[in-house]
Amino acid sequence: MNARPKKHSLTLKGHRTSVSLEEEFWQAFREIAAQRGQPINLLAAEIDKDRGLDAGLASAIRVFVLQHYRNS
Repeated sequence: MNARPKKHSLTLKGHRTSVSLEEEFWQAFREIAAQRGQPINLLAAEIDKDRGLDAGLASAIRVFVLQHYRNS
């Protein structure tokens, strides 16, 4: 397990951005997108739209992944 976050590139609303996520969260995020039949950029855009102003995108993705597996 590598606890250091690594930058990963995404495209949101036509703009490139990056999020720093631990590899385990990034892999889980990709798996969830694949299960849903969605590109990761589309899933990230949905999370970004729903996250509100208090959370960064990386944190919102971590919480999304956690909630997904808690509700499974």
